[in-house]
Amino acid sequence: MQMLNIGFGNSVNADKIVAVVSPDAAPVKRIVQNAKDSGFAIDATCGRKTRSVIICDSGHVVLCALLPETLVGRE
Repeated sequence: MQMLNIGFGNSVNADKIVAVVSPDAAPVKRIVQNAKDSGFAIDATCGRKTRSVIICDSGHVVLCALLPETLVGRE
């Protein structure tokens, strides 16, 4: 199992990631809101601005304070 460091001591299983996207688009905002409503959102921003959204195959949505380009470069 390979873990992806998403900052501030947090990690995500890299094998479970479906997409890493920017949170600015309206469809992504809907995905995040639906995940928050259903309890599948994980906020790993440590109080900072959300700069990327990680969508996992389990339906979980991870909010991250690092840019998508930074996360993709770490894989």
